[in-house]
Amino acid sequence: MLELYIANKNYSSWSLRPWLLMRELAIPFEEHLLPFGDEALWRPFRARAPAGKVPCLLDGETLVWDSLAIVEYLAERHAGVWPRESPARAWARSAAAEMHSGFGELRNRCSMSCGVRVRLYEHPAALRSDLERLSALWSEGLRRFGGPHLAGSAFTAVDAFFAPVAFRVQSYALELDSTAGAYVQRLLALGAMRDWYASALAERFRDPPHELEIAAVGRITEDLRAS
Repeated sequence: MLELYIANKNYSSWSLRPWLLMRELAIPFEEHLLPFGDEALWRPFRARAPAGKVPCLLDGETLVWDSLAIVEYLAERHAGVWPRESPARAWARSAAAEMHSGFGELRNRCSMSCGVRVRLYEHPAALRSDLERLSALWSEGLRRFGGPHLAGSAFTAVDAFFAPVAFRVQSYALELDSTAGAYVQRLLALGAMRDWYASALAERFRDPPHELEIAAVGRITEDLRAS
């Protein structure tokens, strides 16, 4: 069986992507959770995975790291990872790649923390620009391919790549247009997203670097995580 190594569900946006895709496409896998900072668990993982980062997929003796590489590996073996039609597939791959390498201000200012609600101290132009681009990109996909998912009627990898943004929008009360806002709600309503969110809230571990990142950009108005 495939094995997927991930970090804390509250924080790890990169881990969410392949985890969600595999859950939504009913691809069986065994989950291994490595809490940030737990060297007793990370040390043997790094011995097997020299990059030392998650997510990481193990298929027998084959090791695949980085969320985009994992998605492409899965696409070679499972139907439905990308849209079947060429125009939708090309758009979906491009949009996922843009998320993978772009939206830097959104990532840096609004790091994922599923269980908190944060009031940002500032909404700089770079963040507004990222959100405007996000709304435009999502609206394009929904309009061109008919929704309710970004590249058509079925959930595919491009939706998984933007799933962490849905948690960011929820945590930081980020403003999007009505079309993008409705898409966020559809993502949050997915069964696998609800399962991830419930597990994130149940985590008692706190990672100081992540907590300091949030404290630097805003005030936590609500903390829903288990104490």
